Amino acid sequence: MPDTKRKIDAIWRMESAKLIAALTRMVRDVGLAEDLAHDALVTALERWPETGIPEKPGAWLMTTAKRRAIDFLRRNKLRDQKYAELAYNRDLYTEDDVDPAIDKEIDDDLLRLIFMTCHPVLSQEARVALTLRLLCGLTTDEIARSFITSESTIAQRIVRAKRTLRSANIPFEVPTGEELNARLSAVLKVIYIMFNEGYSATSGDDWIRPLLCQEALRLGRIIAEIIPDEPEVHGLVALMELQSSRLKTRVSPTGEPILLMDQNRAKWDQLLIRRGLAALERSQKLGRTLGPYTLQAAISACHAQARTAEETNWTRIVALYEALAMVMLSPIVELNRAVAISMAFGPAYGLQIVDEISTEPSLKEYHLLPSIRGDFLMKLGRFEEARTEFEKAASMTRNVREQELLLKRAAECESDEKR
Repeated sequence: MPDTKRKIDAIWRMESAKLIAALTRMVRDVGLAEDLAHDALVTALERWPETGIPEKPGAWLMTTAKRRAIDFLRRNKLRDQKYAELAYNRDLYTEDDVDPAIDKEIDDDLLRLIFMTCHPVLSQEARVALTLRLLCGLTTDEIARSFITSESTIAQRIVRAKRTLRSANIPFEVPTGEELNARLSAVLKVIYIMFNEGYSATSGDDWIRPLLCQEALRLGRIIAEIIPDEPEVHGLVALMELQSSRLKTRVSPTGEPILLMDQNRAKWDQLLIRRGLAALERSQKLGRTLGPYTLQAAISACHAQARTAEETNWTRIVALYEALAMVMLSPIVELNRAVAISMAFGPAYGLQIVDEISTEPSLKEYHLLPSIRGDFLMKLGRFEEARTEFEKAASMTRNVREQELLLKRAAECESDEKR
């Protein structure tokens, strides 16, 4: 039974965005679409443990959800005209034929959904939170950790955002012209956070979620084709291509995390690296001031172009982080800059920066702060202090694999301390 529940959870992660996008096209209400999709999930949780998981679980969920949507439209007298259209102009899908029938629509539906949830009528925070919820199937807790804020705050943002979209009657479409440009920043941020959650999961039993990275990269590539003259679109795609090239080497065959400096670079995906470098060049050739995604892609390119960890141009990476801090100043950027400085000039310099930002309120619950501080202390031979920091970081993270890694590093410090 627990195994079936885990499989259903995994299926939901993969299929929820498609369900919600297709249902939104039908009922024109993103909140109602999410409710209908969850109804289908509840039905699956009730039936599948007894009947077994269908051969095509996504099709089963889509069929169940669409039937519920049509039942809703039938009951709602205000939707009589819409129901008649659905009844006479659309085929009712069966479990066997639903997948090929919707494949042509699904990409457009997902893109419409992401632009709908990034409408200017919502605040920037609400746009990102709602899109992560609907397109990625992330829980409010996972989104909260991405924002480094409370779960209740995120839950309130999502509820208010769905209510606002409903009352404003926002159309389910990809905008054009000026309106497209106005929403682009929020869309890119959503894709960025989506990719980051896949690259380093905030919770759960797996350190990476490759399917989430693939979905973010797919959306980024689509937008790059639609908006070819925007450097930051190509910058974000470049960043995701380059980071994705390392995914297979970020974990061992049994799922344990492998840190950047320990990865087998011969196994990095060279096709993705070439694609990433091409996208980075495309962004730079547009001739505008480099934005945060392009600068991060340039940092990632430094790693991709180093044949060994020792050949990494850390001085250039430090300079790129300096530039990044000018366009996207944040404590997390400072934390990453501290790591680069420590690699270029020694851990004592990195530790100094970390100590300067350690009282920053937004980093209070951020486990990478003590993790990075512990790394610097360990390299400086201050093993007892390092062990305390690693243990603190392990107690803060919600990801099982990362917790195991941090506790292992704490144990290494204890062994070194006794020598």
